[in-house]
This record gives sequence, C-alpha cells and structure tokens, in this order.
Amino acid sequence: MKKRMYPHELVGQIINIVAATNKTLVGLQGKVVDETKFTIKIEVNGSFKTVLKKGISFALSNGEIVEGNTIIKRSEDRLKG
Repeated sequence: MKKRMYPHELVGQIINIVAATNKTLVGLQGKVVDETKFTIKIEVNGSFKTVLKKGISFALSNGEIVEGNTIIKRSEDRLKG
C-alpha cells in the first residue's frame, strides 16, 4: 500500500483511519461529508466527527493509504495541483 498525496475529491469517499497520533481515532470509519484546510468531517453511524488531517493516515475504499500531512491545504487548491 503506497502512501502519497491524494489529488482527488475526498467528500463522498468512505475512509478508515489506520494510524493517528491520537490512538482513539484509529479504526474510525465513515463517509467524508466536508473538508477544510486542516480538518476532515466524517459521518459515523449517523453522527459527525471532525478530525485534524495532521497526524493521521487513512485508507480509502480502494485500498490507497493517504497521509493527512500531505493534504493540508484547501481541497480546491489541492485539486488544481
């Protein structure tokens, strides 16, 4: 599983946090409903969790691993390249 910057839209993706400096976040899985420069908002079982991108790695449903530190920018800026 390769770790790299993710140049695509995250909203709508199902993610699973596989590593985090805050160990209570590991295993959190849900649908991304919003993204800001520093955070990702995830819907988990009908509730919403906002997590910092810094210090997490998450798996996408296709198996790709994304490091949150590599996507700390506004999604529209990241999508431009």
